[in-house]
Amino acid sequence: MDDRDAALLRAHEHAAAWLDSLATRPVPPRAGVADVVAALGTDLPDGPSPAADVVDLLATACGPGLTAMPSGRFYGMVIGGSHPAALAADWLTSAWDQNSALRTVTPAHTAVEDVTSAWLLELLGLPASGAVGFVTGATTANFTALAAARGEVLRRVGWDVRRDGLTGAPRVRVLVGAERHESVDLALSYLGLGAPEVVAADDQGRVSVAALEEALADPASTSRDGGSTSAPTIVVLQAGNVHSGAFDPFGPAVEAAHRHGAWVHVDGAFGLFAAASPSYRHLVAGYEGADSWATDAHKTLNVPYDCGLAIVADPVPLRAAMGMHGDYLIQSAAGDPLDKVPELSRRGRAFPVWAVLRALGRSGVADLVDGFCRHAATFADAVRALDGEVLHDVVFTQVCAAFGDDARTQDVVRRVLDDGTAWMSGSRWHDRAVLRVSVSSWATTDADVAVSVDALGRAVAAARA
Repeated sequence: MDDRDAALLRAHEHAAAWLDSLATRPVPPRAGVADVVAALGTDLPDGPSPAADVVDLLATACGPGLTAMPSGRFYGMVIGGSHPAALAADWLTSAWDQNSALRTVTPAHTAVEDVTSAWLLELLGLPASGAVGFVTGATTANFTALAAARGEVLRRVGWDVRRDGLTGAPRVRVLVGAERHESVDLALSYLGLGAPEVVAADDQGRVSVAALEEALADPASTSRDGGSTSAPTIVVLQAGNVHSGAFDPFGPAVEAAHRHGAWVHVDGAFGLFAAASPSYRHLVAGYEGADSWATDAHKTLNVPYDCGLAIVADPVPLRAAMGMHGDYLIQSAAGDPLDKVPELSRRGRAFPVWAVLRALGRSGVADLVDGFCRHAATFADAVRALDGEVLHDVVFTQVCAAFGDDARTQDVVRRVLDDGTAWMSGSRWHDRAVLRVSVSSWATTDADVAVSVDALGRAVAAARA
């Protein structure tokens, strides 16, 4: 116990020092992989070491190789910092060490998960009867919801995928927008559904409803044995394009898909929480009519990794896809958390989500979203003031900019990272090199944005010189 207490105290000291450094430290890491390996050492010790010494070594060796992702000046990917309440709850989650699979065995976590699920459904304006699975992230959330979709659309044509697998099954059509996130394709690959059919998108990345209608109009597909059958269909829509932040036109797209008997899934890794803000709820108008949704709690909601949310309007297909039974498991007639996720063993992910929702409340979550969008608009104005080009309508938290030809834009990105004040990533969008700014951390202040804009200005001036 003395060893444990000493290790926890040392971990707290290192954690506090790290968090205190975020306000001023350069955002990029100062050491590479080889440097950290050298500092850690590569020989496995022959005997035990005091836990506190192990913590010291880990913290000192890894410190220079850490990226200040929880900083208010990290805009490189859609990564939120950890809200204080969520971070503290996550520490408790590790200390409590609950395998949150079963209702009867872990009543504390199940109670928190039930309350948190109801809060999320209310906050997002989704059906109160829906099921919420707490998974690792948006990729797994997409996988989980699409597994429910796969099973249900095949059930409707008389095929039991859980019993019979996919061999000989009718082909499942999956229609996606041209600018969906690649994690959707990855989830479909995991599910054995292959590459999706791509539907055209507009210049903001929003799926074209006319093109979707046209794709849905062909009701037949070819089964794997060569026969013709009515095509079970899934349509994947997007809440928040990773480059433009744009949202698909949910109302007409969902109506068209349902008219043709399709299941509709919404990938909303960061954009789903637009629904929590009265100022931005219009972006998701009609999305509540979909059948499933996916999001990352560690993006817009700012809980620690790993925590995604898979939401399915009808719990029955989700439980059919994910549920399991074991004679040794103490299962509840009311259903168990394991019925809604791919994992049997998992940490208590609902604890930090409950904590951040309880700490912020309804108005606090709205203020969080509004603040991200306000900061993004400030960045867009700054780009224009620097004679850069904002390549889309800034409707949410994303800004993609160019500063002349590809070579100059890439030079600006490199100089911003070399400066170290802020992290803004390069990417390619619409066949152009871009600098991409993603605002998603609770810690980002007006002062953070101001110094980041100054760093961008220095990079642009140096690139032009």
